[in-house]
Amino acid sequence: MPGDRLREDIDVTIKLYAFDTPNGRKISVALEEMGLPYEVHVVDIGKGEQFDPEFLKISPNNKIPAIVDTDGPAGGPISVFESGAILIYLGEKTGLFYPRDLAARVPVLEWLMFQMGGFGPVPGQVHHFIALEEDGDRRYGLARFMAETRRLYGVMDRRLAESEYFAGELSIADFAIIGWAWRHPRHQVDLSEFPHVQRWYKTMMARPGVARGFAVPLRRVAAAT
Repeated sequence: MPGDRLREDIDVTIKLYAFDTPNGRKISVALEEMGLPYEVHVVDIGKGEQFDPEFLKISPNNKIPAIVDTDGPAGGPISVFESGAILIYLGEKTGLFYPRDLAARVPVLEWLMFQMGGFGPVPGQVHHFIALEEDGDRRYGLARFMAETRRLYGVMDRRLAESEYFAGELSIADFAIIGWAWRHPRHQVDLSEFPHVQRWYKTMMARPGVARGFAVPLRRVAAAT
């Protein structure tokens, strides 16, 4: 698949394979916040491009995002799939937003896993059921997963009542969670009901690196006819 966008024209080592989804945005935000130059390779999941044999080589689960870093450990290339693994890799690579101290790292990992295991899969089910046309098909699933999604927002709100960011200092956990909080209108969640999440969300979205990460084109622009 061709590179669709080049972030910098020199010293680019990271290729980002992604689409305009919460999980894709986690990584574009992290790359921008970390100041890493990268190429974007759009993988249009609406067209089934995630099943391309070439993409399968770097993402064996046929999911976006994935990265290839040509300047990996010991200077050799490495591919990484799964957004949480990519965030940890980038944090290790740069030494940014991922504490070296184990005690400080624990809450980063806790909240990263909270997102990976809950605040992602659950609202993702809301995305699925809310799109169904038949009311009978959507009613039970939507009620179930919207209730759990709201519970997760409550968990986050309680945490942010006592902490500026999820792990204390800004970290990859915040980059993971912002990708999904970005979709709160689709979750039918009014952030004013979760004031601490709302405060955090506004703070995050006001960061220049986060803004750039969300502005990166992760869809192809149709050619003019």
